[in-house]
Amino acid sequence: MTKSPGTPRLLRRLNDRSALELLLADGPLTRAELGELTGLSKVTAGQLLSRLEERGLVEVAGERAGGRGPHATLYAVVPSSAYVAGLEVLPDSLKVGVADITGRIVVEITLNPSDFRDPVKAVHAAVQRACATAGVDSSRLHAFVIGTRGVVDPRGGDVRWSYDLPSWHVGVLAGLRETLGVPVTIENDVNLVALAEHRYGAAVGHDDFAVMWAGVGQGLGVMLGGRLHRGISGGAGEIGWLPVPGEPLPADVSQPQSGSYQRLVGQAALRELAEAHGVPGLSVADQVRHGDDGFLGEVAARLAVGAAAVAVVLDPGLIVLAGDVGRAGGARLAAKVEEAVARICPSQPRVLTTGVAGNPVLRGALVAALEQAREQVFSDTV
Repeated sequence: MTKSPGTPRLLRRLNDRSALELLLADGPLTRAELGELTGLSKVTAGQLLSRLEERGLVEVAGERAGGRGPHATLYAVVPSSAYVAGLEVLPDSLKVGVADITGRIVVEITLNPSDFRDPVKAVHAAVQRACATAGVDSSRLHAFVIGTRGVVDPRGGDVRWSYDLPSWHVGVLAGLRETLGVPVTIENDVNLVALAEHRYGAAVGHDDFAVMWAGVGQGLGVMLGGRLHRGISGGAGEIGWLPVPGEPLPADVSQPQSGSYQRLVGQAALRELAEAHGVPGLSVADQVRHGDDGFLGEVAARLAVGAAAVAVVLDPGLIVLAGDVGRAGGARLAAKVEEAVARICPSQPRVLTTGVAGNPVLRGALVAALEQAREQVFSDTV
């Protein structure tokens, strides 16, 4: 067996990466604390910090109160060492966020995509506007993740099918990468919500769970073993097409709102149910938020049909209700769905409401972009 001549260099790179991740998670830290957490000697930890300071990745962030000498100096990751962008694409809006390498969101803006016929031009304009607002040169972006409705091909990365975003088609991704000049990834929006729930929300500490998106459309994000499950064609999670007893099967899958489960829990179906219960409200979310127990119980029973199907096939242990309806129903709706699933399903998953603050698709896009940027920036320190 031939030994790798780059072993010392590789070890330094691994140590640097480990130190940077610790500083992000637990920092600021002193040299002694970093050495203890990494298992490195004080001398090696000091050399590591000097190396990272020279690369502009780490800076002095103060001193530990009550300490004396160099060991009391606190170090932290330089927030401006890299930036990332995330974007949520909707038929009537483009929502863009820019975050620094620590994950702090420095700006969020919303633009009207109707000003541009070409999605590449629309996204480019949105990113330029967001960077200008944040005072960040777009050349400092290291990764850009876009969340969109529909099916994304996991092999080529293009949007393969989206009924309400017809201009997003094969070729858009290549155009974005060429125009923006940074790594660009397109991801299904509910998959990004699952990433956000795993990092910030109700699924923190859970590597096996599903996010059920109940709102304008129906979607499912599945994480198994800490990794998103997209399916061989990217179609995993299109739960709106789930066949439901008593609901007609779709005659043409290219027609929106034709899926059996979508007919059961979609906006039109829930609004009709609310009217039957005499529940007022300007939107379905309002009706769910203020509905009585009878109405909410029927909504829960309908959502439980999809949740039970997920539970018996995947047994994720946890289902998170997200989207306008899931957020509006809160803990009250989640508890009723959990009870309804337990009545019809041998698996009995916990059901919780979303725990992500702000725009969950945008938060998930930034989580994915940060993972890419940190891999790029932190893995090339030596």
